[in-house]
Amino acid sequence: MLYIGADHRGYELKEEIKKYLEEKDIKYTDVGTNSKEITHYPIIVKNAVKNIKESDDNTGILICSSGTGMSIAANKFKGIRAGLAIDEEMAKEVKAHEDCNILILPADYITVSKAVAIIRTWMATEVMGGRYQDRLQMIKEIEDENMK
Repeated sequence: MLYIGADHRGYELKEEIKKYLEEKDIKYTDVGTNSKEITHYPIIVKNAVKNIKESDDNTGILICSSGTGMSIAANKFKGIRAGLAIDEEMAKEVKAHEDCNILILPADYITVSKAVAIIRTWMATEVMGGRYQDRLQMIKEIEDENMK
């Protein structure tokens, strides 16, 4: 399942992305926010992450103005690998190299069509093994040592 969420600054982009997901028959759950009223992005992150952590098959897309706040908050959770992408090449790398289970989008810096291209690339990209898997294992060890 794909979980999608945004704060008030990413709300409009989220709503447009949902139209794309529906057109492509991609199942998703919207974890908020539901308006342009000011909200705090850590609340949206918590809503998404609690669902994403339920299954290895679950992924997410989180949107805020720059993407930085959502990235920082999401990466505070053990087992979450959230990666910011502003173009298709970054989307490919965060998936192939870092096996990011959450894609972060910066609403103030990309158009709807760019966001759709980023999502399409991220979803189609396969995770690479080899040295990238070794690095992911190292990250897991850091999490195990530092996130109790």
